[in-house]
Amino acid sequence: MALQKPDLAGQTAFITGTTRGIGKEIALALAEQGCNIVSTGKTSETDADESEDGSGPDLEGSIEQTAREARERGVEALPIQLDVRSEDAVNAAAERAIDEFGEVNIVINNASAIQLLTVEDLPPNRFDLMTDVNIRGTYLVSRAFAGHLREVENAWLLTNAPPVKIDRAPGEAPYAWSKLGMSFLTLSMSSELGNDDVGCNTFWPVTAIDTRATRYFGLGTEDDWRTPEIVSDTVLEILSRDPASFTGNAVYDEELLQEAGVEDFSQYNLTEGDPAPGSAQLFDPEYSRSDK
Repeated sequence: MALQKPDLAGQTAFITGTTRGIGKEIALALAEQGCNIVSTGKTSETDADESEDGSGPDLEGSIEQTAREARERGVEALPIQLDVRSEDAVNAAAERAIDEFGEVNIVINNASAIQLLTVEDLPPNRFDLMTDVNIRGTYLVSRAFAGHLREVENAWLLTNAPPVKIDRAPGEAPYAWSKLGMSFLTLSMSSELGNDDVGCNTFWPVTAIDTRATRYFGLGTEDDWRTPEIVSDTVLEILSRDPASFTGNAVYDEELLQEAGVEDFSQYNLTEGDPAPGSAQLFDPEYSRSDK
């Protein structure tokens, strides 16, 4: 069964980390459905910088390129260079987006830094980067838009982060702490904004996703990965629902799409075979498809 994608005409999404990978895929998938896009990230054609995921200088991709590709799909798009760690920059970006489009009703926290090392091996500056980009960035963006989302219809606050299933993560504790913090903030806001019908949810892939960071850090091979499209389809499925009732959920991509009627997941695979649930098991070692 094909996924029934929502009509997002006239809506506007503010998405962090759209220069490449999952963030860019989400931006373009929403644009395909008629949604205006605010493309944000650190990498701009006017001022190339280090990548948002911490994997070194960028070779390709920019907020402007994503905005151009969104416009090619018939929508309006605004690129804003943004360091999500900066309170002033986040507040200014939120104000500019609202001024440009009148309202923003979809906010997606996607920007994230990654480093899978033990507490002993991770340098303090890398710990600070992950904490500041992942947790502080999610806090600042969510805070900047909270009051606005209360006042608009079809309001969503979504975050690319895993379900909270564990209280420890040996070998990757700093990264896990930062990602689970993103979830904790977002799911808490489902109660804080619940009376205003704002849908606050997290989404996370069951398998590893083919991104520049995944390849840079050597997180498996193509046999272990799926394309970013499975994540963007998951976001579209969330947005097809009622934010007043579908809120406070920590969803896995595969499970939500199965619920929506998707049966053939080979369309998302890079190679033949079914990739293992490696991404889910990062934060839930007991995760098994057979138990779902």
